[in-house]
Amino acid sequence: MKLLSLYLLTFAFFQSSWSFSYDGYKAYSVTPKTLGQAKILKEFEDDEHFDFWSEFRALNSSVDVMVSPKAQLDFENFLSSEGIDYTIFIENVEEKIQEENKRQKRSALVTRGDVSFTEFMRYDDITAYLDKLNVEYSNIAQTQIIGKSFEGRDLYLIKISSGGSNKPILFMQAAIHAREWIAPPVALYVINQLVENPENADLYQNVDWVIVPVVNPDGYEFSHVDTRLWRKTRTPGTICAGTDGNRNFDYHWMVTGASGWQCSQTYAGHSPFSEVETQAIRDYVLANKENIKLFLDIHSYGNWLLYPWGYTTDPPDDADELQALGDRVNDAIAAVRGTTYTVGNSTSCYTPRRVLVQITPRELLVSI
Repeated sequence: MKLLSLYLLTFAFFQSSWSFSYDGYKAYSVTPKTLGQAKILKEFEDDEHFDFWSEFRALNSSVDVMVSPKAQLDFENFLSSEGIDYTIFIENVEEKIQEENKRQKRSALVTRGDVSFTEFMRYDDITAYLDKLNVEYSNIAQTQIIGKSFEGRDLYLIKISSGGSNKPILFMQAAIHAREWIAPPVALYVINQLVENPENADLYQNVDWVIVPVVNPDGYEFSHVDTRLWRKTRTPGTICAGTDGNRNFDYHWMVTGASGWQCSQTYAGHSPFSEVETQAIRDYVLANKENIKLFLDIHSYGNWLLYPWGYTTDPPDDADELQALGDRVNDAIAAVRGTTYTVGNSTSCYTPRRVLVQITPRELLVSI
């Protein structure tokens, strides 16, 4: 009886970790073959029962979408009537989320101020690690608060430098989309290896690294405690909360790849830079635009190395250089991990969208 009670208590603990349940939600892989099919599918993007996990890239290329139980039968009937191929690759999304939760609970707890690459750290633990580096490696690492989130959390960046002034800056940010939990560990690993591994000291002798490991801390925390697949900021709206920060920058705002509907996952906000989080990034970038030579935005869900532009098919002036750089990055990753990435500009690899390197006027984008 004691064992049964313990099991039930443990089961209840796992089940109650998030307020919102995705029980019965399914994930579909859908493959449009014609432009007409792709256009019809895109009309579902603003429907609250559909959550597109990937975007339309090309005909005969699949797109992944999560569908609520209420819409599944009609959606499947629609796909069949239109002759659109699909498969269901997750029968119950909630079961996958609970599997992830159980793995998290089995992981060792992170000591305050330490970093972990075996579990997903909470925002306070991430900032505690940055603060520790600021104290223990003050000769090369300095933290800076560049603003506050809507809910009042400090927006942290860390600068890694050997000293001096007017050095080229490599700017990196992660987790502008809250649910992309793998993005902060990537940023933290870069920080960890630069600061705590002396063998990498040569990597910051002639350049400064500026890294924001979590751009959207409110959404990131909300995805940990309430709705696992929350993507946007937490700014209240008149109908639905949150804005897609990645589509909230002003450069060709709302031209394509974004929505004006508050409940859409790609809602661009009521105006450019409506979010305090994107304002903080804007202000720092503009204040340092003469020195920033690379802007790297880390996302998940897809092996893509993307460069501008996302609003037009016209390539940037330095497209050849960016392609060559992306190819070198891909080769380096493949040599270590055996993993390959697709390299290209956003419109050749991806449906046009607000990619972050377009947040400021074109003259900010200097040669790498």
